[in-house]
Amino acid sequence: MVCRLLVKELGVNIPNGPVKRSIHILVVDDEPLMAQPLADALAVEGYEIDLAVNGQRALEKIKNQTYDLILSDLRMPELDGVGLCQELERRQPDLLRRMIFITGAIEHPDYQRFLAQTSVPVLAKPFGLSALYALTRQVLSASRPDVE
Repeated sequence: MVCRLLVKELGVNIPNGPVKRSIHILVVDDEPLMAQPLADALAVEGYEIDLAVNGQRALEKIKNQTYDLILSDLRMPELDGVGLCQELERRQPDLLRRMIFITGAIEHPDYQRFLAQTSVPVLAKPFGLSALYALTRQVLSASRPDVE
């Protein structure tokens, strides 16, 4: 599913002048009651959003689309956020700089160990939209020098 509302554009400077391109975000979460409102909130900010129900589906989408940012839950069936992170590290390590974990499992001992070892930022559920927007902008601007 792709939400196309008020697409936020990036100005990329090239010799003949700026070229505009939209910002693509992949939301990976198996809970529709979390994934859809998150996608809607980001779409309102002007981003193009794709959804994946688990890490395996996310990897399939990543093969066919370049994402500026990946927001992923930790607990999911088939391939969880940890597995997705490990696969990205193996296949496309540069994507880890463009990833945020959104999770309510921050207290789980296995996830605590994993999160302590990774540089991927975490947004703990529940969170406010201002925190979501701020972290999204922070990660986008850190990984993309052409993003304001």
